[in-house]
Amino acid sequence: MSNTSLITHLRFVGFAMPQLEEQRAFYSKEWGLTEVTEKDGVYYFAAEGSPEPYVLRLRKDDKKRADVISFGTASRSNVNLLAELLKLDGVKVIHEPCELSTPGGGYGVRFFDLDGRVVEVSAEVAPREHRELASGESIPARLSHCVVNSPNPQATVDWYEKYLGFRVVETLHIHGRTLMWFMRCSHPQHHVFAVGNGPHVAMHHVSFDMRGIDEFLRGVGRLQRDGNELIWGPGRHQTGDNAYGYFQDAAGNTVEYTAGMSQLDDAWKATEGDLSDPAVLDVWGTSNAWGEHVMRSHFNTPDEGLFVAPPL
Repeated sequence: MSNTSLITHLRFVGFAMPQLEEQRAFYSKEWGLTEVTEKDGVYYFAAEGSPEPYVLRLRKDDKKRADVISFGTASRSNVNLLAELLKLDGVKVIHEPCELSTPGGGYGVRFFDLDGRVVEVSAEVAPREHRELASGESIPARLSHCVVNSPNPQATVDWYEKYLGFRVVETLHIHGRTLMWFMRCSHPQHHVFAVGNGPHVAMHHVSFDMRGIDEFLRGVGRLQRDGNELIWGPGRHQTGDNAYGYFQDAAGNTVEYTAGMSQLDDAWKATEGDLSDPAVLDVWGTSNAWGEHVMRSHFNTPDEGLFVAPPL
């Protein structure tokens, strides 16, 4: 295993919150995921176009938190080598590499990152039967990426580079301050993970890829017609070249419909973007303005589960 080829993709994100039933209804009836199973109070949701057994898991808790962020790797030997490196450097491992009992099984390890988030890396997860989405079908095809907030963003970026092999492909700046670090894994997708410069540790947003731009716009419109507030969008970021439309789920986490993200070849070089240029945020010029309302949504509320492992 080379460190820079460790992570192949983002598998799933887990949330815990008091409003479990409201969350289940939002993600299945509004957002367009498929609730596939429940086990020990955890509900698992798949994206119809994805081979992952699930891309989202929900659990009821008195406190709101991001339960776990899970990444894929190519082999169980990668999992073992990662665990050895983590333990050698004193990183707190939640559970040693083991067979997983979650849908799809597999072999994985869990640990805390620098900020106290729970991270899982797994291999040999059995794929789910999935299908090609039809033209015009405005539901998520797959999980695209997630972004976290950190009050110590550069240290968090360095941590993910060191242990998980992520590489910074682009940073966004304004008035001399860096606000965002976009990071790629071994997959050519522009980014599957990013770190935002935030006031506290929290999930910034979780993004779901649509079949195409038409389906993206249909999805944004459908959610608005159903009474969901469009926080920001529809537009197209210069960073990653992806379309964006941001909403909030029933617990106040920001979630995104996206489409069209760029793929990087072997000749890619890290770039910088200046947020004082409005085209960096939205090359189309169709979105509502980026401002305090958008930033409040993206900052989210402080994660209440840091350095505490979820029960499942």
